[in-house]
Amino acid sequence: MRVREDAGVKRLFGTDGIRGVANKDLTPDLVLALGRAAGTIAAGGGPVVVGRDTRLSGPMLEAALVAGLCSAGVEVRTAGIVPTPAVAFLTVDEKAGCGAVVSASHNPVPDNGIKFFSDSGFKLEEAVERAIEEAMASSSEPLPVAGDIGIAGPLDAAVDRYVQHLLASIGGSLSGLRVVLDCAYGAAFEVAPRTFKEAGVEVIALHAEPDGTRINVGCGSTDLTELAKEVVRTGADAGFAFDGDADRVLAIDEMGREVDGDRIVALSALRLKEEEALTNDVVVSTVMANLGFRRVLAEHGIDVITAPVGDKYVVQEMIETGAVLGGEQSGHVIFAQHSTTGDGTLTALQVAATVHGSTSKLSQLAHVFEPFPQVLINVPVRSRDELEAAEALWDRVHAAEAKLGSDGRVLLRASGTEQLVRVMVEAEDETLARRTAEDLATAVKEHLA
Repeated sequence: MRVREDAGVKRLFGTDGIRGVANKDLTPDLVLALGRAAGTIAAGGGPVVVGRDTRLSGPMLEAALVAGLCSAGVEVRTAGIVPTPAVAFLTVDEKAGCGAVVSASHNPVPDNGIKFFSDSGFKLEEAVERAIEEAMASSSEPLPVAGDIGIAGPLDAAVDRYVQHLLASIGGSLSGLRVVLDCAYGAAFEVAPRTFKEAGVEVIALHAEPDGTRINVGCGSTDLTELAKEVVRTGADAGFAFDGDADRVLAIDEMGREVDGDRIVALSALRLKEEEALTNDVVVSTVMANLGFRRVLAEHGIDVITAPVGDKYVVQEMIETGAVLGGEQSGHVIFAQHSTTGDGTLTALQVAATVHGSTSKLSQLAHVFEPFPQVLINVPVRSRDELEAAEALWDRVHAAEAKLGSDGRVLLRASGTEQLVRVMVEAEDETLARRTAEDLATAVKEHLA
């Protein structure tokens, strides 16, 4: 399968905002200019809600962003360290012009990033992102002075309001459950344990300190090892691992096995269908979704609509199709009745509520399909923009697809945030999938490395 990118077009924004090494790629000067342009283009004259994760570079880049917004005459309301989806919620709740998050999500400690939400809580459309880029390149408009300069101040009760919003999504107590929460030393450190405790759950919290020197390091959704051991050791009903900005989550069942985004969407879809709450009997997933996932939902009369990788593309497809549930294998899951974007804590609550309301264990609820073996190899390249034009490489892909037939597939795509090409091969036979993926990874190196 060929995933088209914006080949040859130099862009600042990727699939999830702007990311880079803080103070190298993502400098305060750049973020200052970005804030000024975003304040002019995206804020629409309203205030801007700003939040961040725990990274050491967060205060520096937040200060630059806030300064840029204020220099455009925009009022800024800072929410402090909160999950990305909290900013989406608070933007709508505050009736703000837009929201901004300083975070690099699951990326390594040295990285940071900026992403924006519209006044309706959705990630910015690409046309708006392009307008911001153009404004940064040609900033010649006079700046406001005196009383027209924007002011900044803290947002009242940001965490309290978000926690109450999360609790409202389950509508009752989850008393009797025991869960382990791995907060990845990131933005979920306060919100996730507090929300689950207020829902009546016995909580065992891991890596729940705001330590930006260790965010995502050997913990959270990028490393489930310790969480799985703790779930089994404590006899917990489930474990949940967040990424650095807590917009996604992966789960661990009571037996210590991983429950990825495909399984979370599947068990949630089956629950909603049983409750007659799955509008149009449709869910949205991405090109990465496992064939086993697609087949089991089809067996239950549920259609799977495919979107490009990136939760904002999933959301766009959900809006177009009227779907109330969508998500990615990586753990971005969107419950449209409750959120406008992927929300790790909300998703974890929904999974816990499903377990609480069932006589079955999470292992039984989640493992409703046998996944096809799926091999993913990330290949560093000199420029991900060269992928689209590498015709000889695509000839190799087409030959591999023909060999796999209807019982397998190939996906080649450029990363939206890093100089990588991702090679994914799925087949009923794991040996065949791995051999095919390794052959294509070698071909990528030959043509693009």
